[in-house]
Amino acid sequence: MVLYQPKDGYCYNSDTHFLYNFICNNLEKFKNVKGELLDIGSGSGILGLLVSREYKKLSLNQSEIQEVFQFFSQKNAKSNNIESNMYKGSFLQMQFDKKFDICVSNPPFYHSSVVKSENENIKIARYNDSMPLDSFISKVSLILKDSGQFFFCYDVKQINEILISLKKYKLNLESLQFVHPKKQKDATLILVYARKNSKSLTKVLPPLVVFEDSEFTNEVQDIYKKSSTHSIKVDNE
Repeated sequence: MVLYQPKDGYCYNSDTHFLYNFICNNLEKFKNVKGELLDIGSGSGILGLLVSREYKKLSLNQSEIQEVFQFFSQKNAKSNNIESNMYKGSFLQMQFDKKFDICVSNPPFYHSSVVKSENENIKIARYNDSMPLDSFISKVSLILKDSGQFFFCYDVKQINEILISLKKYKLNLESLQFVHPKKQKDATLILVYARKNSKSLTKVLPPLVVFEDSEFTNEVQDIYKKSSTHSIKVDNE
């Protein structure tokens, strides 16, 4: 999958590849994955496009606040022959004309207290000022169909807030996975799968370790091979 990205701006990273793999692992047990898919804060479009490539019966929708990324999401959908419906504007203020079977997102999750980039484009994509966690989860619950599925990644240090908000908005935590930079290091990322009005018990998947010494672990290498993406950086205009 060839993906165009801005030379000067936020670019997708390994989190999205890990989330894509997590989504596929959790959808394995479902024989017929179909319906409306929404990629929230689509950026270059990578996450929704990878999931759509994997599950051909899903209809892709993308939501993006920044004009530059609306452009790249649509360009990349067209380049990879995947049809997509783009919702332009703030996800939190968006009036959607339908409900969704699956919502996926690599949202801005760095806490507002973290030192910010001077690049406005990067600020919006990385920091949760523009989309606070509780508001994000509340809106997802509103637009999901009953039993709808929600996949996202987040800063692991905010796990308490994640659990509280999911429960508050009747999104049952089905599965989670912790991502560790190295085996002996604390987790830095959490991958989350929740389902609207489900009563299933939570499954905790084995941790994903990114590096062994200075090399990617075999599992991470397999994830990159499965994603099979190639990035091309171009001017924003």
